[in-house]
Amino acid sequence: MMTLSNLSRRSFLAAAASSPLLAAAKAKNVPVGLELFSVRDELAKDLMGTVKAVAKMGYAGVEFFSPYMQWTPAQTKDVRALLDDLKIKCFSTHNGADSFSPEKMGKAIELNQILGSKFIVMASSGKIEGPDGWKTVADKLNAGAEKFKPAGIRAGYHNHQTEFKEVNGKRPIEIIAANTSKNVMLQLDLGTCVEVGYNPVEWINKNPGRINSMHLKEWSPETGYKALFGEGKVPWKAVLDAAEKVGGVEYYLMEQEGSRFTPFESAEKCLASYKKLRA
Repeated sequence: MMTLSNLSRRSFLAAAASSPLLAAAKAKNVPVGLELFSVRDELAKDLMGTVKAVAKMGYAGVEFFSPYMQWTPAQTKDVRALLDDLKIKCFSTHNGADSFSPEKMGKAIELNQILGSKFIVMASSGKIEGPDGWKTVADKLNAGAEKFKPAGIRAGYHNHQTEFKEVNGKRPIEIIAANTSKNVMLQLDLGTCVEVGYNPVEWINKNPGRINSMHLKEWSPETGYKALFGEGKVPWKAVLDAAEKVGGVEYYLMEQEGSRFTPFESAEKCLASYKKLRA
């Protein structure tokens, strides 16, 4: 029988790490950031003030979206200094397909390095037709992944409804997953996935280690994306469990596309509901 008296430090730590209770506690430490599209109007009026407000709510980080590509390196350094002062992180950036183009890829890398972002996520691929078109998107993601790698940045793809709708018997997201490097993150948008009737837990389980971040966006048949976290049809407990046990999730991003409350109030209420669920 193994006792504490004859247990080596290494063996003890290994045994402790395997404890279901400790594993569950560790899983719940996944940081939660805010996709700043949720407060886009406020951000456009007062970038620094909005980031400060988000940090004050208790968010651990942010995801900037495409307008950040208009910043100069000097402006980006000012934003990074603020993030450091607030002790929050820029987990990733939300980009148009042009950030993966040869003309803009260099700037995307430069700005993301300054911000400390670990993922450049393609959030819009433009109008795509047929399986071959989606394979072209996959090729662009793979090319981006190779260019980003020396800078310590990974490529990612963010789905909307379209990617989960069948085209000639195949879902575009399946084509992207099958034709991209395992190093390309599949950032799962929960609301759009659930809206089209696809089971997000099934998708996570089919792609172990690749769901490194998720947009915690709710969806309800009655109010659409205006539902706050926990008010709609997303099976949150099952989704979060799968993400942490199988998906390889590194961070979550709350996203809210408008509700009966102000954007700041919505972001705060969503985070509170998330914390209550995980308590």
